[in-house]
Amino acid sequence: MARTGSAAGPTLAVIAREAGVSVPTASKVLNGRADVAPDTRRRVTEVLERLGYVRRPRAGAPKPRPAMVDLVVRSPDSPRAGAVLHGVTEAAHEAGLDVVVSVADGPGGPGGRRTGPGWPEKLAARGSAGVLFHLPGLSPGQYAWLAGHRVPYVLIDPARRPPPGTPSVGADDHRGGSVATGHLLALGHRRIAVLAGRPGTPRGDARLAGHREALAAAGVAPRPEYVRHGDSERACARRRTLALLGLPEPPTALFACSDVMALGAYEALAARGLRVPADVSVIGFGDLPGAGWASPALTTVRRPLSGMAATALRLLARMMCGEQPENPRTELFPRLVPRHSTAPVATRPLRAVRAAAGAAGGPAAGGPAAGRGDGTAADTGPVPRASAVAQ
Repeated sequence: MARTGSAAGPTLAVIAREAGVSVPTASKVLNGRADVAPDTRRRVTEVLERLGYVRRPRAGAPKPRPAMVDLVVRSPDSPRAGAVLHGVTEAAHEAGLDVVVSVADGPGGPGGRRTGPGWPEKLAARGSAGVLFHLPGLSPGQYAWLAGHRVPYVLIDPARRPPPGTPSVGADDHRGGSVATGHLLALGHRRIAVLAGRPGTPRGDARLAGHREALAAAGVAPRPEYVRHGDSERACARRRTLALLGLPEPPTALFACSDVMALGAYEALAARGLRVPADVSVIGFGDLPGAGWASPALTTVRRPLSGMAATALRLLARMMCGEQPENPRTELFPRLVPRHSTAPVATRPLRAVRAAAGAAGGPAAGGPAAGRGDGTAADTGPVPRASAVAQ
């Protein structure tokens, strides 16, 4: 905006007439008042920008408040949301921006349904200069609303692949998978199994691809039976681990594509009387708070969530100034966090481990269904919730 609301430029009356509103309404929009309908606010804002209106501050008037951005999260109580908030607020303080946290808690939030009752309207009423989203993804309607209102926005670590050109900041999960497997290879392991998520998920596919790349670089042939897909839940990871232990040549190390899966593997190993890492090494992914509290403390790959959030805020601040990112996708490198759940491969190779007859682990895990590599191994029955025994 190059002109002011004076003789050299449009007056507020001209703005009101062009927008088809009264002068008081145009003044409310100019002053950021909330009692203006979203469509009216958008219409007045478009005219202000088109005609180049800039209000000259009155002598002695207080300095304008910093621009405000919204951070939209699914739940403010999760550890992930806490890490995101930490990164955003620190970067916002450096940039001179205020942050308002919104919760996508309406009838569904992400996943194609509406995000919270009246959330877009509240965003417009606040006059936020930009938005950060820490959600699995947005619906087509939400993307359309943001585009229609010309609101700058950045996605923080989306689980679903956004539309082409959508600004987002995430982690290099492919590199993370390679780092995890490379750590196990360096310890001498060659029989390395993977507890992977469901096929088709961007994060899980990238971690599995990184694992395979590390094996290839080390000259280790991949073994299809060592890859087990399933939900990222402890119960599913327990079942998949029991099936792996029943193979004729069970793995000496497990790469779990999430810390939750790794803890499920701990329980299955304990149920079979195996020690971590003396018998089987386990590495996770994510570095959730519980990883360091496990017994033994879990070696894992840390995703720099606070760093992603801070990077997203800085990117949003540049977009609010009219700058467009050259590359819409920014990825930060994850790093290895070595703890006590990985060790050099044991001198005596691990043999098939089956449940004793009548044991709490249920039937033996090495039956025909248990040996399948497609992630559909038979459920081996309930497993007691227990920590693996430290070396």
